Amino acid sequence: MKLYKNIRFCFSKAITSLSFVTLLFFGACSDDYLQDGSITDGAIKEEEVWGNDAYARGVLNNAYFSIPEGFNIDGNGGMLASGTDEAVNSGVNATISIFNNGTWGPLRVVDDQYNSLYEGLRKVNLFMQNLDGAAIIATDGLTVAEDKSRLKGQAFFLRALFHFELVKRYGAVTLATRVFNRGENLNLPKNTYQECLEQILLDCDSAVNSNLPLWTGESTGRYYWRSGDKGRATQTAAMALKSRLLLYAASPLYAAESGITWQQAANAAKEIIDLKAHTIYSNYTNIFNYGAAPYNNEVIFATRAQNRNDIEQDNAPISYDGARGRTNPTQELVDAFETKNGRLINDPANTLYNESTPYLNRDPRFDLTINYNSRTFKGKQIETFVGGNDGLNKNINATKTGYYMRKFLSEAANWNQNSNTLARRPWVVFRYAEILLNYAEALNEAQGTAAMTEVLSSVNLVRQRSGVGMPPLQTTNPNGDGYVQPIKEAIRERIYNERRIELCFEGHRFYDIRRWKLGELYLNKPVTGMRIVRDANANLTYNRFTVENRVFEEKNYLYPFSQNTINRQPALIQNPGYQN
Repeated sequence: MKLYKNIRFCFSKAITSLSFVTLLFFGACSDDYLQDGSITDGAIKEEEVWGNDAYARGVLNNAYFSIPEGFNIDGNGGMLASGTDEAVNSGVNATISIFNNGTWGPLRVVDDQYNSLYEGLRKVNLFMQNLDGAAIIATDGLTVAEDKSRLKGQAFFLRALFHFELVKRYGAVTLATRVFNRGENLNLPKNTYQECLEQILLDCDSAVNSNLPLWTGESTGRYYWRSGDKGRATQTAAMALKSRLLLYAASPLYAAESGITWQQAANAAKEIIDLKAHTIYSNYTNIFNYGAAPYNNEVIFATRAQNRNDIEQDNAPISYDGARGRTNPTQELVDAFETKNGRLINDPANTLYNESTPYLNRDPRFDLTINYNSRTFKGKQIETFVGGNDGLNKNINATKTGYYMRKFLSEAANWNQNSNTLARRPWVVFRYAEILLNYAEALNEAQGTAAMTEVLSSVNLVRQRSGVGMPPLQTTNPNGDGYVQPIKEAIRERIYNERRIELCFEGHRFYDIRRWKLGELYLNKPVTGMRIVRDANANLTYNRFTVENRVFEEKNYLYPFSQNTINRQPALIQNPGYQN
C-alpha cells in the first residue's frame, strides 16, 4: 500500500525536533493534489510508518514545511511588499511585477501556493486519521493520551493555517478536512466563504483546547516546548490566527458574506492581550533575529529558524559584496513615517520636517527599516545619490527608488567571500504588535469614541516600544492637512498608517489594502522614488520621480486560480474577472 502518490520517503534518522528536521519525505507534488494514496513506493509500508514513533511524528513534522514564508516568494528574492506601494523590485522583468502591471491572470501567476498548501493539508489529514492507532511513545513526562492530544493540537493549528493561507489568497476554496480516496471524484467545487471561515475557526478552537503549550516561551507547568521544539504550534498561535481571520472577515471585502462583526474581531484579539503571555519586545530589530533573541516574547508563531545569508544577499545595497538589492522601498512608504514629534510630514504645523534634510528627525523605525543615502550599514555609508556606489542606474540590480530595505537584514551575515557567515532567522508569522493593532482597529470600528481610551492605549504600546519611543497618539492629532476629522475616522487613518509602518515588509500591506477595499486608491497609481544629486561641493538636492505606473482592477482583490488548477478541477470555477 502506498502512503503518498509520487512522494518518496527519505528517512535519514529519526529526529522529531522540528528545529533539526532534515529527514522525512521530499518529492514532487502529485498532479492530483487533493488525493491521498495509501502506499509508499514499496520501501516503507503504511503499517511501518504508523508503527514507529519517529516515522509517525515525522508525517506531522513534514507538514510544517508547507507554511509559506515571505523572504522569497518568486524564486528570485521577490517579497510581497513589491506587489504593493511599499516597494519596487529591482530585478529586470521580475515575476513579482505581475502583481502591478496588469498581466496578472490564470496564465501568469505569482505566489501560487495552491498545490503546496493542499499538500500540507493532505499530510495533516493523513496524520490525524492515523494518530489514534499510531505507536506514539510519550515524551516530556506526558501520558500517551496527553502526548497524542498535543500532537493533534498541532495538526488542528496547521490545518487551520493552511486553509487560511488559501482563503486569504483565493477567497472561498475547497475544504480538505479528510483524506481523499484514490477512486473518488476529485473534481470538487468550492465551499462557501462562510463554510471556510467556520472550519478554520473550529480548528483554531480545537487547537486551543488541546494540550498544546500556551506559548513558545512557556517553560514551566506540565506542557511546554523544549528549546529544540521552538517553531511548533501553541495555543496563542491558534488564537493569533483566529484574530487575523476575524479581522479580515469583519473588513469591507468580506463582511457581507461572513456575518462577522468588528466586535467579534476585537474580542478575539483581546483574549490574547488578557492572557499577558506576550509583550512588546524592547529591540525592534532583534524581533526577527533568531541569534539575538530566539523566539522572543513578542513572537507568537514563527517558522523553523534557518542558518542563512540569502536575505542579505538578495536585499542589501549593491556595493555590499555584490548583493542584489531586490526590495526597494517607495517614496510613499518613506513619507508614511512620522517625525519624532508624532506628526505626519504633510502636516503644515510640523516644524521638524525639512525637504532639504528629509531623513532627519524621523520615527526611529525609519532608521531600523530603510537603508537610505548616508545611513551606515555594516560599517560603511550607503551611497544612493546619482553616481554613488549604490545609486540609481549604477548597475542592473541598483535601486529603482533611491532606497534599499533594511528590515530583517543581519549585519553579522557575510556572503560572496572566501569565508561566509550565516545568521539564524525564522519567518515571523504572528507577533504581538499585530494583535495590539488588530484590537485597536476592530475596537475603533465597533465602538468608536466610546472606546477611544482603550483604542489609543493599544496603539501606543506599539508606538512607545523601548528604542522607538514615539509620542502617544492623541484624539487631537490632525490627519496631515490641518483638518481634524471626526475622531473615529481620524483614528482609523492613523491606525492604518501605524500598520503600514510597524508591519512593513511582513506581507500585511498586500492583504490590508484588499480587505479594506482600497486597492483602487493605493495600488492603481504610480509609485515614486527619490533622485539625489550631489554637486561638486557635496551638497545634495532631492527630487521625487515616478518609478513605475501601477495597475489595479476590481478582480485583483483575489488571486486567480492558475489555468492548470482549473483544468484539473473545473468545478472549482475561476474567480470573477479572470475567466478567459
